[in-house]
Amino acid sequence: MTAALILREIGADEFAQVWPFFQTIIGAGDTYVYPPTMEFEHARAMWTTPPARCFVAERSGQVVGCYRLAPNQPGLGDHVANGSYMVAPSARGQGVASAMCEHSLEQARSAGFTAMQFNCVVSTNAIAVRLWQRHGFRIVGQVPGAFRHAQLGATDVYVMHRAL
Repeated sequence: MTAALILREIGADEFAQVWPFFQTIIGAGDTYVYPPTMEFEHARAMWTTPPARCFVAERSGQVVGCYRLAPNQPGLGDHVANGSYMVAPSARGQGVASAMCEHSLEQARSAGFTAMQFNCVVSTNAIAVRLWQRHGFRIVGQVPGAFRHAQLGATDVYVMHRAL
């Protein structure tokens, strides 16, 4: 039996717990637009400086995933949330991303957001696309060649959205 996940918000002082898998994921260059050489301080500021909020998923005291919740746009677009999710490679396929998605939707609703939008889901990331669709997101746009995939070159990205 797999131990239960605990989802909780963290501050900048705990971001080092996610950095090892965060760095591995962006370094692969196949799912995130962040520079593969992004430095810790830059990542920490992006993910923990308000209005951004960072949450972790823990299992048996080990951080196995994280997500960022923030307004998708400032000002007149700040009623739509944006989420970014990362799961440690050792925890993939165990429902961590799905649990974080559900948690983020609840957090977004309680924070007053009326919808959630993902601006840049790499079209070749089929696992993520299917996951978000299972959670009610629709592909509302496709941007040709907007992502420079480390192995595949210019790759399309999807804009995905759902009401809360």
